[in-house]
Amino acid sequence: MQYRPTGVCSSLIEIETDGDIISSVAFTGGCNGNLQGISSLVKGMQIDDAISKLKGIRCGFKNTSCPDQLAIALEQIKSQA
Repeated sequence: MQYRPTGVCSSLIEIETDGDIISSVAFTGGCNGNLQGISSLVKGMQIDDAISKLKGIRCGFKNTSCPDQLAIALEQIKSQA
């Protein structure tokens, strides 16, 4: 799945899943090192676990963050299943 985040520096999140497990996540743009770390941490994680850990995280004064946008994208994946 490709997701276009809003309100953050990254411009694209690409997500692969196998059932309810996250296979891979790749961000385009944003804070490269941090986003590589998030991608590595969620690999192999259940979608619901990642959503519960990432949803609501804010970046500075923004109402969202790249992790929060990833959680929103994962919720969309769940709703399509």
